[in-house]
Amino acid sequence: MNRQERLMKVVLAPHISEKTTTAAEKQRTFVFKVVKDAEKQEIKDAVELMFNVKVDDVRVTTVKGKAKGARMGAKGGRRQDWKKAYVALQSGYNIDFMGGQ
Repeated sequence: MNRQERLMKVVLAPHISEKTTTAAEKQRTFVFKVVKDAEKQEIKDAVELMFNVKVDDVRVTTVKGKAKGARMGAKGGRRQDWKKAYVALQSGYNIDFMGGQ
């Protein structure tokens, strides 16, 4: 797999919530769900490639999966851990997920 193919697979989806929408409006910080083994530089390059923007800063965090009740027989189930990236854009750039004005 070449580098460009890898970059296209790093960002899985935008993580949209009330908190992330506020951060996007006030601070130009967007939140993405990314693959678990992604590094900051890969995330930066992937966002710049996919959305044609300039990235100022990338912060990452691993979100621990929730433990779910005893639905899986004798032992309880658990959701998978996942990685979240906070991407701050340089001044003058924006990403519009909704396609509005």
